[in-house]
Amino acid sequence: MKYKGKLFCEINPTCYSISAKKEEYKRHIKNLMSDDKIAKKKSVEVLPNLVSSHSSNMIKRAPGVALDLQLNKAVNIELAGSKINGLIIHPGETFSFWATVGKITKKKGYKDGRVIKNNHLVSGIGGGLCNLSNTLHLLVLHSPMTVTEFHMHSDALAPDEGKRVPFSAGTSVGYNNIDYRFRNDTDQNIQLLVWCEGEELYAELRSEKEFPYRYEIFEEDHHFSLENEKYYRVSRIYRNVIDRETDEIVDKELLLNNHSKVMFDYDLIPKELIR
Repeated sequence: MKYKGKLFCEINPTCYSISAKKEEYKRHIKNLMSDDKIAKKKSVEVLPNLVSSHSSNMIKRAPGVALDLQLNKAVNIELAGSKINGLIIHPGETFSFWATVGKITKKKGYKDGRVIKNNHLVSGIGGGLCNLSNTLHLLVLHSPMTVTEFHMHSDALAPDEGKRVPFSAGTSVGYNNIDYRFRNDTDQNIQLLVWCEGEELYAELRSEKEFPYRYEIFEEDHHFSLENEKYYRVSRIYRNVIDRETDEIVDKELLLNNHSKVMFDYDLIPKELIR
């Protein structure tokens, strides 16, 4: 529904809150009707085989990035990560970010961080959890797990720090209608480990035994493009599936035809990457 050319959720903050609450209720109904068997059990025993791992610095220090919100993000990630750490996903079960983490509130200790509302970066409770969901997505992309729900926001929220890493950002979550889910379609249990040390986020996906394939993510034709006076990050992101025994590539999959709106100062875009 539109009013004077705007969506209802764009009229004012109250309308946005009403729209968000409506989507929450719709999701609750969808979950009740779903056949997904959500993983719930955790174990302090660590499964022996490391499938994939990822670590990243939680605090981005860059021009135009509010440090206080970055520090709050680290608090939010540690709180949510503790809910995920040790979770076992049995064969046939589905991991749900929000079913595992639960609703985020100030009472639980969550703080204001950067969130995206109506395609704008603003301050909001629990901001920064997209960094956690993106880390989980990277683990899953390097495994035989089946992604069943994925939402994307721009992966050009801030300037790159150091070498460009495909899928270093972009996985969106928002309670509870914007979920991140994957299913274990293998014949063995897998486990998620998530923990924080200082400013670093660490995550591992583990299994009972080694899988026959390994996976690598790579990017082609990465650049920035000016379109209608706005810049976009453009690239194609692929995944190679590699046989462990022969070391041969058995499949090349296009994961994402990336076209992300740049949401930081255009002056910080590397000039050599503009086409």
